[in-house]
Amino acid sequence: MAMTRIEFPDWLVIQPEVKTALMEKTPVVALESTVITHGLPQPINFETAIRMEREVRQAGAVPATAAILSGRIHLGIDTDALERLALSSDARKVSLRDLGTTVARFEDGGTTVAATMFIAHAAGVRVFATGGIGGVHRGDTGDVSTDLPTLSRIPVAVVCSGAKAFLDLPRTLEWLETAGVPVIGYQTTVFPAFVSRESDLSLNSSADSPQDAASILRAHWGLGLQSGVLFGVPCPEDAAIPWAEVRQAIAEAEAEAVTAAVRGAELTPFMLDRLGTKSSGSTLRANLALLRRNARVGAEIAKAFGG
Repeated sequence: MAMTRIEFPDWLVIQPEVKTALMEKTPVVALESTVITHGLPQPINFETAIRMEREVRQAGAVPATAAILSGRIHLGIDTDALERLALSSDARKVSLRDLGTTVARFEDGGTTVAATMFIAHAAGVRVFATGGIGGVHRGDTGDVSTDLPTLSRIPVAVVCSGAKAFLDLPRTLEWLETAGVPVIGYQTTVFPAFVSRESDLSLNSSADSPQDAASILRAHWGLGLQSGVLFGVPCPEDAAIPWAEVRQAIAEAEAEAVTAAVRGAELTPFMLDRLGTKSSGSTLRANLALLRRNARVGAEIAKAFGG
Protein backbone atom coordinates (compact mmCIF):
# COMPACT_ATOMS: atom_id res chain seq x y z
CA MET A 1 0.00 0.00 0.00
CA ALA A 2 1.31 3.44 -0.96
CA MET A 3 2.07 5.72 1.96
CA THR A 4 0.80 9.29 2.20
CA ARG A 5 3.41 11.87 3.11
CA ILE A 6 2.38 13.56 6.36
CA GLU A 7 4.20 16.32 8.20
CA PHE A 8 4.23 15.52 11.92
CA PRO A 9 5.25 18.09 14.57
CA ASP A 10 8.87 17.91 15.69
CA TRP A 11 7.83 17.90 19.35
CA LEU A 12 5.80 14.70 19.00
CA VAL A 13 7.33 11.21 19.27
CA ILE A 14 5.10 8.86 17.30
CA GLN A 15 5.46 5.11 17.74
CA PRO A 16 6.58 3.57 14.40
CA GLU A 17 3.48 1.33 14.21
CA VAL A 18 1.21 4.34 14.72
CA LYS A 19 3.13 6.46 12.20
CA THR A 20 2.91 3.71 9.58
CA ALA A 21 -0.82 3.31 10.21
CA LEU A 22 -1.40 7.04 9.77
CA MET A 23 0.58 7.15 6.53
CA GLU A 24 -1.23 4.07 5.19
CA LYS A 25 -4.65 5.41 6.26
CA THR A 26 -5.15 2.49 8.65
CA PRO A 27 -7.63 3.34 11.46
CA VAL A 28 -5.96 4.64 14.63
CA VAL A 29 -7.61 5.20 18.02
CA ALA A 30 -6.03 7.51 20.58
CA LEU A 31 -6.13 6.49 24.25
CA GLU A 32 -5.37 8.68 27.28
CA SER A 33 -2.99 7.85 30.10
CA THR A 34 -4.38 9.52 33.23
CA VAL A 35 -6.48 6.39 33.58
CA ILE A 36 -3.12 4.66 34.13
CA THR A 37 -1.42 7.26 36.31
CA HIS A 38 -4.34 8.61 38.34
CA GLY A 39 -7.59 6.84 37.53
CA LEU A 40 -7.10 3.23 38.61
CA PRO A 41 -5.26 1.38 41.41
CA GLN A 42 -2.21 -0.83 40.84
CA PRO A 43 -1.94 -3.33 39.22
CA ILE A 44 -5.36 -2.92 37.62
CA ASN A 45 -4.19 0.26 35.88
CA PHE A 46 -1.54 -1.58 33.88
CA GLU A 47 -3.78 -4.55 33.12
CA THR A 48 -6.55 -2.23 31.91
CA ALA A 49 -4.21 -0.27 29.65
CA ILE A 50 -3.14 -3.53 28.01
CA ARG A 51 -6.76 -4.69 27.69
CA MET A 52 -7.88 -1.43 26.08
CA GLU A 53 -5.13 -1.60 23.48
CA ARG A 54 -6.07 -5.23 22.82
CA GLU A 55 -9.74 -4.28 22.31
CA VAL A 56 -8.71 -1.69 19.73
CA ARG A 57 -6.57 -4.21 17.86
CA GLN A 58 -9.24 -6.90 17.90
CA ALA A 59 -11.67 -4.46 16.29
CA GLY A 60 -9.25 -3.76 13.45
CA ALA A 61 -7.53 -0.51 14.46
CA VAL A 62 -4.16 0.54 15.87
CA PRO A 63 -4.07 1.83 19.48
CA ALA A 64 -2.13 5.02 20.20
CA THR A 65 -1.79 5.75 23.91
CA ALA A 66 -0.69 9.35 24.55
CA ALA A 67 1.73 10.08 27.39
CA ILE A 68 4.72 12.18 28.41
CA LEU A 69 7.97 10.38 29.19
CA SER A 70 10.97 12.33 30.47
CA GLY A 71 9.54 15.48 28.97
CA ARG A 72 8.87 14.03 25.50
CA ILE A 73 5.30 13.88 24.25
CA HIS A 74 4.47 10.45 22.84
CA LEU A 75 1.62 9.09 20.76
CA GLY A 76 1.84 5.34 21.02
CA ILE A 77 3.99 3.75 23.72
CA ASP A 78 5.24 0.20 24.28
CA THR A 79 4.45 -2.19 27.11
CA ASP A 80 7.49 -1.16 29.14
CA ALA A 81 6.39 2.49 29.03
CA LEU A 82 2.83 1.53 30.02
CA GLU A 83 4.22 -0.33 33.01
CA ARG A 84 6.52 2.57 33.90
CA LEU A 85 3.52 4.91 34.09
CA ALA A 86 1.45 2.35 35.98
CA LEU A 87 4.11 1.98 38.67
CA SER A 88 4.97 5.67 38.91
CA SER A 89 4.18 7.56 42.09
CA ASP A 90 5.18 10.99 40.79
CA ALA A 91 3.85 11.19 37.23
CA ARG A 92 1.96 14.44 36.69
CA LYS A 93 -1.69 14.65 35.72
CA VAL A 94 -1.27 16.62 32.50
CA SER A 95 -3.99 18.77 31.00
CA LEU A 96 -3.44 21.45 28.35
CA ARG A 97 -2.07 23.99 30.80
CA ASP A 98 0.51 21.48 32.06
CA LEU A 99 1.98 20.31 28.75
CA GLY A 100 4.66 22.98 28.47
CA THR A 101 5.67 22.74 32.12
CA THR A 102 5.95 18.95 32.03
CA VAL A 103 8.06 19.08 28.87
CA ALA A 104 10.31 21.83 30.26
CA ARG A 105 10.93 19.88 33.45
CA PHE A 106 11.58 16.55 31.67
CA GLU A 107 8.86 14.85 33.72
CA ASP A 108 6.59 11.87 33.17
CA GLY A 109 2.89 12.55 32.83
CA GLY A 110 -0.47 10.96 32.18
CA THR A 111 -2.50 12.93 29.63
CA THR A 112 -6.10 13.93 30.34
CA VAL A 113 -8.93 14.00 27.80
CA ALA A 114 -8.05 17.57 26.79
CA ALA A 115 -4.32 16.93 26.43
CA THR A 116 -4.90 13.68 24.54
CA MET A 117 -7.27 15.42 22.10
CA PHE A 118 -4.60 18.03 21.42
CA ILE A 119 -1.91 15.40 20.83
CA ALA A 120 -4.18 13.21 18.69
CA HIS A 121 -5.20 16.14 16.51
CA ALA A 122 -1.56 17.18 16.02
CA ALA A 123 -0.92 13.75 14.48
CA GLY A 124 -4.14 13.61 12.45
CA VAL A 125 -5.90 11.00 14.61
CA ARG A 126 -9.65 11.62 14.46
CA VAL A 127 -11.04 9.18 17.07
CA PHE A 128 -10.23 8.97 20.77
CA ALA A 129 -11.72 6.52 23.30
CA THR A 130 -11.85 7.08 27.05
CA GLY A 131 -13.98 6.38 30.11
CA GLY A 132 -15.75 9.59 31.08
CA ILE A 133 -15.02 13.22 30.30
CA GLY A 134 -14.73 16.07 32.79
CA GLY A 135 -17.46 18.66 32.98
CA VAL A 136 -19.07 21.36 35.06
CA HIS A 137 -18.66 20.73 38.78
CA ARG A 138 -21.57 20.96 41.19
CA GLY A 139 -22.19 24.02 43.31
CA ASP A 140 -21.09 27.59 42.76
CA THR A 141 -17.34 27.02 42.42
CA GLY A 142 -17.31 27.89 38.73
CA ASP A 143 -15.06 24.89 38.14
CA VAL A 144 -15.32 23.79 34.51
CA SER A 145 -13.07 21.04 33.17
CA THR A 146 -10.68 21.96 30.35
CA ASP A 147 -12.17 18.97 28.52
CA LEU A 148 -15.23 21.06 27.58
CA PRO A 149 -13.60 24.05 25.85
CA THR A 150 -11.19 21.61 24.20
CA LEU A 151 -14.15 19.71 22.75
CA SER A 152 -15.45 22.99 21.39
CA ARG A 153 -12.33 23.74 19.34
CA ILE A 154 -10.49 20.52 18.46
CA PRO A 155 -12.10 18.30 15.76
CA VAL A 156 -11.63 14.88 17.34
CA ALA A 157 -14.40 12.37 18.05
CA VAL A 158 -14.48 11.39 21.73
CA VAL A 159 -16.02 8.02 22.54
CA CYS A 160 -16.91 7.85 26.23
CA SER A 161 -19.63 6.92 28.72
CA GLY A 162 -20.73 10.48 29.27
CA ALA A 163 -19.26 12.67 31.99
CA LYS A 164 -18.18 11.52 35.44
CA ALA A 165 -21.42 10.94 37.36
CA PHE A 166 -20.46 13.14 40.32
CA LEU A 167 -20.39 16.24 38.08
CA ASP A 168 -23.32 18.53 37.30
CA LEU A 169 -24.55 16.61 34.28
CA PRO A 170 -27.35 19.00 33.20
CA ARG A 171 -25.01 21.99 33.26
CA THR A 172 -22.33 19.98 31.46
CA LEU A 173 -24.74 19.21 28.63
CA GLU A 174 -25.86 22.85 28.53
CA TRP A 175 -22.22 23.97 28.25
CA LEU A 176 -21.62 21.62 25.34
CA GLU A 177 -24.82 22.73 23.61
CA THR A 178 -23.87 26.40 23.95
CA ALA A 179 -20.42 25.64 22.52
CA GLY A 180 -21.92 23.81 19.54
CA VAL A 181 -20.52 20.39 20.41
CA PRO A 182 -22.73 17.54 19.14
CA VAL A 183 -23.52 14.99 21.87
CA ILE A 184 -24.61 11.75 20.23
CA GLY A 185 -26.00 8.78 22.10
CA TYR A 186 -24.45 5.57 20.80
CA GLN A 187 -27.30 3.06 20.63
CA THR A 188 -29.12 5.11 23.27
CA THR A 189 -31.24 8.26 23.48
CA VAL A 190 -30.14 9.02 27.07
CA PHE A 191 -26.93 10.70 28.21
CA PRO A 192 -24.97 7.96 30.03
CA ALA A 193 -23.94 8.78 33.59
CA PHE A 194 -20.58 7.02 33.50
CA VAL A 195 -21.07 3.78 35.51
CA SER A 196 -24.85 4.07 35.07
CA ARG A 197 -26.50 3.40 31.76
CA GLU A 198 -29.30 5.82 32.53
CA SER A 199 -29.67 9.39 33.71
CA ASP A 200 -32.44 11.98 33.76
CA LEU A 201 -31.13 13.56 30.56
CA SER A 202 -32.44 12.80 27.07
CA LEU A 203 -30.42 13.38 23.92
CA ASN A 204 -31.88 14.59 20.64
CA SER A 205 -29.44 12.66 18.45
CA SER A 206 -28.24 9.07 18.41
CA ALA A 207 -26.17 6.72 16.25
CA ASP A 208 -27.21 3.11 15.82
CA SER A 209 -23.98 1.72 14.38
CA PRO A 210 -20.33 2.54 13.69
CA GLN A 211 -21.31 3.40 10.12
CA ASP A 212 -24.00 5.80 11.36
CA ALA A 213 -21.52 7.43 13.74
CA ALA A 214 -18.95 7.78 10.95
CA SER A 215 -21.50 9.42 8.65
CA ILE A 216 -22.19 12.02 11.36
CA LEU A 217 -18.48 12.77 11.65
CA ARG A 218 -18.09 13.16 7.89
CA ALA A 219 -21.08 15.49 7.67
CA HIS A 220 -20.07 17.58 10.70
CA TRP A 221 -16.47 18.13 9.64
CA GLY A 222 -17.40 18.24 5.95
CA LEU A 223 -19.33 21.43 6.68
CA GLY A 224 -16.17 23.00 8.01
CA LEU A 225 -17.24 22.83 11.64
CA GLN A 226 -14.21 22.64 13.89
CA SER A 227 -15.55 21.20 17.14
CA GLY A 228 -15.17 17.71 18.45
CA VAL A 229 -18.07 15.26 18.50
CA LEU A 230 -18.97 13.42 21.71
CA PHE A 231 -20.37 9.89 21.54
CA GLY A 232 -22.01 8.64 24.74
CA VAL A 233 -21.74 4.85 25.02
CA PRO A 234 -23.72 3.21 27.87
CA CYS A 235 -21.79 1.09 30.35
CA PRO A 236 -22.20 -2.63 29.55
CA GLU A 237 -25.47 -3.80 31.06
CA ASP A 238 -24.00 -6.63 33.12
CA ALA A 239 -21.65 -4.24 34.91
CA ALA A 240 -23.71 -1.04 35.14
CA ILE A 241 -25.02 0.34 38.45
CA PRO A 242 -28.56 1.74 38.84
CA TRP A 243 -28.59 5.54 38.77
CA ALA A 244 -30.41 5.81 42.11
CA GLU A 245 -27.64 3.88 43.88
CA VAL A 246 -24.94 6.02 42.29
CA ARG A 247 -26.64 9.27 43.30
CA GLN A 248 -26.76 8.19 46.95
CA ALA A 249 -23.08 7.22 46.95
CA ILE A 250 -22.18 10.51 45.28
CA ALA A 251 -23.97 12.54 47.94
CA GLU A 252 -22.03 10.78 50.68
CA ALA A 253 -18.68 11.07 48.88
CA GLU A 254 -19.27 14.78 48.18
CA ALA A 255 -19.77 15.44 51.88
CA GLU A 256 -16.49 13.68 52.63
CA ALA A 257 -14.70 15.73 49.95
CA VAL A 258 -15.94 18.96 51.53
CA THR A 259 -14.82 17.84 54.98
CA ALA A 260 -11.39 16.89 53.64
CA ALA A 261 -11.15 20.13 51.60
CA VAL A 262 -10.46 18.16 48.41
CA ARG A 263 -10.86 20.24 45.26
CA GLY A 264 -9.41 20.94 41.83
CA ALA A 265 -7.37 18.23 40.11
CA GLU A 266 -7.50 15.98 43.19
CA LEU A 267 -11.29 15.82 43.29
CA THR A 268 -11.82 13.30 40.49
CA PRO A 269 -9.46 10.59 41.82
CA PHE A 270 -10.82 11.19 45.35
CA MET A 271 -14.42 10.75 44.22
CA LEU A 272 -13.63 7.67 42.15
CA ASP A 273 -11.85 6.10 45.10
CA ARG A 274 -14.69 6.88 47.55
CA LEU A 275 -17.37 5.67 45.15
CA GLY A 276 -15.44 2.43 44.67
CA THR A 277 -15.26 1.90 48.42
CA LYS A 278 -18.93 2.71 49.01
CA SER A 279 -20.07 0.37 46.24
CA SER A 280 -17.84 -2.51 47.44
CA GLY A 281 -15.95 -2.33 44.19
CA SER A 282 -18.97 -2.21 41.88
CA THR A 283 -18.06 1.20 40.43
CA LEU A 284 -14.53 -0.01 39.71
CA ARG A 285 -15.85 -3.09 37.90
CA ALA A 286 -18.22 -0.89 35.90
CA ASN A 287 -15.41 1.53 35.09
CA LEU A 288 -13.21 -1.28 33.78
CA ALA A 289 -16.05 -2.69 31.69
CA LEU A 290 -16.92 0.62 30.08
CA LEU A 291 -13.27 1.42 29.33
CA ARG A 292 -12.92 -1.82 27.40
CA ARG A 293 -16.25 -1.33 25.64
CA ASN A 294 -15.44 2.24 24.63
CA ALA A 295 -12.05 1.20 23.25
CA ARG A 296 -13.77 -1.34 21.00
CA VAL A 297 -16.53 1.06 19.92
CA GLY A 298 -13.93 3.71 19.19
CA ALA A 299 -12.04 1.29 16.96
CA GLU A 300 -15.24 0.30 15.15
CA ILE A 301 -16.09 3.95 14.50
CA ALA A 302 -12.54 4.73 13.36
CA LYS A 303 -12.66 1.79 10.98
CA ALA A 304 -16.01 2.91 9.56
CA PHE A 305 -14.73 6.49 9.26
CA GLY A 306 -11.73 5.32 7.30
CA GLY A 307 -8.80 6.07 9.57
